[in-house]
Amino acid sequence: MYSKTVVVVNKKGLHARPASNFVTKAQGYKSTVTIRKTEADNGQQIDAKSIMQVLAAGITAGTEIEVSAEGEDAREAVEDLVELLANNLD
Repeated sequence: MYSKTVVVVNKKGLHARPASNFVTKAQGYKSTVTIRKTEADNGQQIDAKSIMQVLAAGITAGTEIEVSAEGEDAREAVEDLVELLANNLD
C-alpha cells in the first residue's frame, strides 16, 4: 500500500465538478484507491472511485486528507491524485 497526505485547496472542496474530476481520475487506475480525512476521529475509508461516497464525505477547502492505493499502479495513482488535489481540480 502507498499513501500520501494532501490539503484540498479548491475553494469548493470536493463538491460537484471537483469531486467528479477526482473520481473520474481515480477510476482510471487498476488499484483500489481510498481517501480518509486525517482529522476525522473514526478514520473512515472512502472509496475514491465512488462519487456518492466522495460527495457524502463533505470534504471542504483546507481539509487534510490521506490518499491511499493498493495494487499494481498504487504509487502512480496516489501521486497523480495528490497532485490533482493540490492544484485546484478545475
